[in-house]
Amino acid sequence: MSIVVRRAAAAVAVSGVIALSATACSSGSSGSSGTEEKAAGTSGAPPGGIPVGPGPRSPYTVQKQPEPGSCHYRYTSAKEPLPDPKCSPGATNPKVTQDTIKSTICCSGYTSDIRPSTNITSREKTANAASYGYKGNLRDAEYDHLISLQLGGDPNDPRNLWVQPPSPGHKPGAGPNNPKDVVENKLKAAICAGKTQLAKAQQAIARDWTTALSVLGIQATGTPRETSDADDG
Repeated sequence: MSIVVRRAAAAVAVSGVIALSATACSSGSSGSSGTEEKAAGTSGAPPGGIPVGPGPRSPYTVQKQPEPGSCHYRYTSAKEPLPDPKCSPGATNPKVTQDTIKSTICCSGYTSDIRPSTNITSREKTANAASYGYKGNLRDAEYDHLISLQLGGDPNDPRNLWVQPPSPGHKPGAGPNNPKDVVENKLKAAICAGKTQLAKAQQAIARDWTTALSVLGIQATGTPRETSDADDG
């Protein structure tokens, strides 16, 4: 093989590695030094007023929740629960932007790589239930990411997590059965198909998950329920 041919082959191999790296999932997790967390926690808000969280951590630590009784549920006319916007306005993952969706949320397995363990979220869930004054069975409530991981929500920022009560018609003791999950799945599919922008979907679901699909003009029926993105402790 000539020198020219060998160099051409090497160039092709290198370009292949670069292309593979560009399409691989990237969790973007980092160490949780005090300096880094403090800097991330003071990040500004993008258009729409949604706070920016610290992003994936390694390891995660239990986060302080709002004071007991300081948060208050809201309910739609259909009696679907909404969080207190002062306690739970949502928070975004800084690693997920419109430019990175193909290597993050649109990449299979991404959310499992950044999800906090139940050892962390179960303790947060109990404390957050006290924040909201939730008195029901915690097994029937979901410790929910308001902006789900698959929509670029921050994994463990307390502003992005709330104990979500069961929806109307829920059978007590049956565990979470959350129609919000279907909304999240449809929004992610629309983002990855280029039918809506990431920031618009985040703003819509943070404002009111029950109207997010209609606000964005996304078909609300016809898709079966898929696996939940939420952490439930």
